Amino acid sequence: MITIGLIREEKIPQDNRVALTPAHCRWIHQQNRGITVVAQPSETRCYKDKEYEQAGIKIVEQLNQCDILMGIKEVPIDKLIPHKTYLLFSHTKKQQPYNQQMFRAMIEKKITLIDYECLTYEDGQRLIGFGFFAGVVGAHNGIMAYGNRTGLYHLKRIKGLSLNALVHQYFGLKLPPIKIAVTGSGRVAKGIIEVMNLMDIQEVETEDYLTKKFSYPVYVHLKGSHLYQHKNTGKYLREDFHTHPQQHKCLFKQYYSHTDILMNGIYWDAHIPRLFEMNDLQKENFSIQTIADITDDINGSVPCNVGSSTLDEPIYGINKLTGIKTAPYVHNSIDVMAVSNLPNELPRDASRYFSEQLVKYVLDDIKNPDSSLMNRAMILKNGALTKPFTYLSNYAACT
Repeated sequence: MITIGLIREEKIPQDNRVALTPAHCRWIHQQNRGITVVAQPSETRCYKDKEYEQAGIKIVEQLNQCDILMGIKEVPIDKLIPHKTYLLFSHTKKQQPYNQQMFRAMIEKKITLIDYECLTYEDGQRLIGFGFFAGVVGAHNGIMAYGNRTGLYHLKRIKGLSLNALVHQYFGLKLPPIKIAVTGSGRVAKGIIEVMNLMDIQEVETEDYLTKKFSYPVYVHLKGSHLYQHKNTGKYLREDFHTHPQQHKCLFKQYYSHTDILMNGIYWDAHIPRLFEMNDLQKENFSIQTIADITDDINGSVPCNVGSSTLDEPIYGINKLTGIKTAPYVHNSIDVMAVSNLPNELPRDASRYFSEQLVKYVLDDIKNPDSSLMNRAMILKNGALTKPFTYLSNYAACT
């Protein structure tokens, strides 16, 4: 029998999502799958302690008896329990400096770390994630911000709404003839496009986007082949691009003079060319007024992302001349939405979706220590880097 403990989210700001909903926990127990679930008490979860108790889940403060500790975000160093297996989004695979100390603490405490982001099929395609809901919320906030800047329409915040209620808010929304560039091809992009469709924003081909004016709102969907090109061959081959991204150039500059809103959902790391550079903001043909950087890589594919914003204040401005952060919606600035926990705006919907994926695709492998799925996602085993993640050795080393 394996015991899973649902940890209380204690990273600041606290996350309100859950990895397993009460309904799915009850189903696990009813199916007698050799797994027991308990939960730490929490005042901030979108599903309350009482809902777990009603589903037959014990609420316990101490999780030392658990085999697997399951959460959403990173765990404060002083809350890490030695010799345990953690499943969470660690945000360490890109060597993020803000989580380096936590990562080193996990090594010292001989922890086994399995990262949801690394749960993939054999070909590298991810199994689970919150990306769809990040795309939905990010797209909504981007459209909202453009309306606030221009005064052409008004869109309310998502806060307190369900996904169904959010859809109803779009029925009476009439948008002006804006042009929106959507980047990416994963779950985030799918969430963005869902909002585009619900708002009746029409998709157009890249050639028409670059050459035509429209009397209604439109968007273009830019995937890797539209955005990157090998410097020598002039071609885009997906596998080659991901293996040698530094040998490619970015083609996005031809789009920014035709774009009012950029919805950025593309994967990025330090070797991949940015969509544009900071000095491009000063150019007369840079027409983008609002950027929803949903992937939220600070100084990443969107260089004017100078830091994450919050759900309470999701938008900030960047002065086009100085690059300095300002209040949103001010003259000679560009507005940026860069929230790292967007799905928290729709926490119950997002958690239900994630929990269903976890039960469907991962639950059976949790019981199997030799599972190839678990091994692909295991960054640390008993505090040691696993073979696929030896590139993190400098990141993991104590200085």
